[in-house]
Amino acid sequence: MQWVDGKIRCHWVNPTNTTYLRYHDEEWGRPVHDDHMLFEMLILENFQAGLTWECVLNKREAFRRAFDGFDLRKVASYSEEKLTALQADSGIIRNRLKIRAAVVNAQVFQKIQQEWGSFDRYLWHWTDEKIIQEVDKISSPLSDAISKDLKKQGMKFVGTIIIYAYLQAVGVINSHESGCFLNPSQQ
Repeated sequence: MQWVDGKIRCHWVNPTNTTYLRYHDEEWGRPVHDDHMLFEMLILENFQAGLTWECVLNKREAFRRAFDGFDLRKVASYSEEKLTALQADSGIIRNRLKIRAAVVNAQVFQKIQQEWGSFDRYLWHWTDEKIIQEVDKISSPLSDAISKDLKKQGMKFVGTIIIYAYLQAVGVINSHESGCFLNPSQQ
């Protein structure tokens, strides 16, 4: 594909969606070490299950508003009343199980923070702080292991494919395709 700015990008980027384009260019695959952003991305990836990332990304601002800016403490303590209000919010994906999973996952996220000092430490310990370079995969032994561990701790909607997408999103795995201007071999 020929891009207006002359840059080559991963094949999955929708050139007509500026939000998606900006996400690819400025976020996807860049290492994240901030627990707040790691939590936001985990919750958004949970909502992606069975849907496209573009669908979730297009609703990101509505999710931020609905989930109190992804304030971990608030989400972990949501009441039944708040869960009902979220299910009525037409700006977000209103799947009851995913909404409830966000609360459970926030609680487990907090538990991991207490145990490890931060979720960042927990997540990046799996690769000894190293970025994995790989493309054309939807899961791996790494995503299998993290998924299994998170499920054991009680998280929901954290299957290996979702976790692999999460690892790509937060830069643990760099999957920018060969030729993409963000592939490490192009820089």
